[in-house]
Amino acid sequence: MSERPPISPRSPRAALEPEQLPPPPKRSDHARNPLVIIGNAIITFIVVVMIGAGGLYVYGKNKLEAPGPLAQDKVVNIPQRAGLDDIAQILKREGVIEDGWLVFAGGVMALRARTELKPGEYLFQKSASLRDVIGTIVEGKVVQHAVTIPEGLTSEQIVERLSDNPIFTGSIREIPREGTLLPETYKFPRGTPREQVIHRLQQAQKRVLSEIWERRSQDLPIKTPEQLVTLASLVEKETGKPDERTRVAAVFVNRLQKKMRLQSDPTIIYGLVGGKGTLGRPIKRSEITQPSPYNTYVIDGLPPGPIANPGRASLEAAANPARTRDLYFVADGSGGHAFSDNYEVHQKNVGKLRAQEKQLQNDTVEPPEETPPAAAAPATEPAADPAASAAPAGAPKAGKNGTQKRRARNATPNGATE
Repeated sequence: MSERPPISPRSPRAALEPEQLPPPPKRSDHARNPLVIIGNAIITFIVVVMIGAGGLYVYGKNKLEAPGPLAQDKVVNIPQRAGLDDIAQILKREGVIEDGWLVFAGGVMALRARTELKPGEYLFQKSASLRDVIGTIVEGKVVQHAVTIPEGLTSEQIVERLSDNPIFTGSIREIPREGTLLPETYKFPRGTPREQVIHRLQQAQKRVLSEIWERRSQDLPIKTPEQLVTLASLVEKETGKPDERTRVAAVFVNRLQKKMRLQSDPTIIYGLVGGKGTLGRPIKRSEITQPSPYNTYVIDGLPPGPIANPGRASLEAAANPARTRDLYFVADGSGGHAFSDNYEVHQKNVGKLRAQEKQLQNDTVEPPEETPPAAAAPATEPAADPAASAAPAGAPKAGKNGTQKRRARNATPNGATE
């Protein structure tokens, strides 16, 4: 009999444990294939990238859509030739965005707007998101500045205004012809060239003049659109009251039809100062008959060209004047005019104006201080010649656009000055 090895007593737990661990399974030849290893690495990399891209997408989306730091609407200027980094710095400095170049550039790239960013002055809304900010710049919705050109200015005065306005750039090579610019309120973005502004005013004038000329009264004693502008410029300078324009136009039209001189004071001023527009003082008696191509107290008919740039309303009034027989008008002391169709009534209206002016002068003159009798002027002192400083009949009054106008038209029915 063979001997058996002695049996060592074991605990139940030890009896359940294997005496020797089994060897690990051998990797198959397929698993050890380099292509499989590379493929597994690629798949792992793709999964990691996808997870990262998903996280980046969520982060970027939140950055694009999150409300921005602006506490109120703000205008920011993006200069010409500003690069991506420059724009990001400007926006951060102005408080439009709170992150730096990297986040802004990421947003631009995500929205495929790298080549679509436009310079200009932009209004960013309160709490505008990064998407809104980029979209505003891409769409080029620049701020439009309202620029008002008042009626009745000369071309030289308009050019001076445009030259002084800082939102425009460049210079104006030459002053446009009188009457070729349309006074109106326009909107321009900052940086608009001044020559472009002039061109727009000229195009607007051509369009409006063409429309009004087509609707003109057929019995007007004028033959060309240019003459209509000239007549409208006289109306523009004579009254600033909208309800008087057609009636003032009627006075001039009636005088033209009767071969009477127009005798418009603003034409005297234009003949003296040209495009500067204002005389800065009352018209002298000697200047009323001073020869000038524009002085309608001396010449017959219309002046050779406009004396200002009339607005749409004055053009309309000149093209369709009121149906009246009025030949005269004079200031009524309340900002308007008294109209009449005969010289006698006109003279009475002039008398009323003179009485009002005299009363006003008496009301405004302070009473003289009491002085001793010895202070009286000597009897040998010559008295002032009242005719030397007296204003002509139809005394100058401050009129529209600061011009000095002789509102009383003292022409006799045949057109000669009294």
